[in-house]
Amino acid sequence: MKLRLDSDWMAEDFFEDTRLLGIVAPIKHYQLCWLLNQLFRFNFRMNNDIEIQLTKKQRRYFFPVYQFAEPNSSLIHYLYNNQHDGEYLLPEFKQLDFLWLMKGDQVADEIINDMITSIRTLNGIQMVSELTNEKIKNKGHLIF
Repeated sequence: MKLRLDSDWMAEDFFEDTRLLGIVAPIKHYQLCWLLNQLFRFNFRMNNDIEIQLTKKQRRYFFPVYQFAEPNSSLIHYLYNNQHDGEYLLPEFKQLDFLWLMKGDQVADEIINDMITSIRTLNGIQMVSELTNEKIKNKGHLIF
């Protein structure tokens, strides 16, 4: 008997109650984290335990993930670098430099809209928009 891992179910489960922002900002990931930490009084920190590794064309690519857990809440923020050495975490969104995933608790539309408006005021930010799960072809790449 062969057992198969149902990756579609895993992706659906992982993305339940999540919100995802795409950010175009031609700056370093640590600079973006610093700006976001200042703006929202967050404490994004790199989490090496959940760094995403992809192997393509016999080569390994590493995508750092920053994490911030909101105090007194089950909401956790994850900031992914979408590009590393010419390869993309989500190739369907090559134009995006960063992906910001909010997971663990529901985030109201009003809060998302306020966050997007605030992020747009930062130096170096060219675009911010919300991505819907249906548009993401490579959901498995965001699962750690």
